[in-house]
Amino acid sequence: MPTQRLSMRRIKEVLRLEHFQGLPERAIARSVGVSNGVVHSYLSRARSAGLSWPLPEGMTDEDLELLLFPAPRPASQSPQRPVPDWSYIDKELRRRNVTRRLLWEEYRAVNPDGFGYTWFCTTYEAWKGRVRPSMRQIHLGGKRCSWISPATPSTSSIP
Repeated sequence: MPTQRLSMRRIKEVLRLEHFQGLPERAIARSVGVSNGVVHSYLSRARSAGLSWPLPEGMTDEDLELLLFPAPRPASQSPQRPVPDWSYIDKELRRRNVTRRLLWEEYRAVNPDGFGYTWFCTTYEAWKGRVRPSMRQIHLGGKRCSWISPATPSTSSIP
């Protein structure tokens, strides 16, 4: 569960101490009573929003909150990454000396903003939708023993 945000009064105090007093982040953290990481987080949010001290006239707490904590973009507006052609990938993997890494590198060469290697492999496995088949073989001890190796001459007899 995420922690509660600081009150706007305390956030303004962090901004004031950093810009007006020029205190380092540790001193601000001790003064406000929060951790160094929290102070760093709020100051980096303020820098990315272009805020400095004193705050602009007429800025309300709601305006400050919207600047520091912008609403996330809806998923529909996020850029779509191209999805590979899984049937082509499956067909190519059957060829000799073709690896997933090689196919992923080809995919990234065509689509530089494409997905990463881990996503590529996991999604391919999900698309394939099956567990790797294995054939269970039951071996009884001493039933099948062959002591002939490729180095043994072909004229030797089997005991």
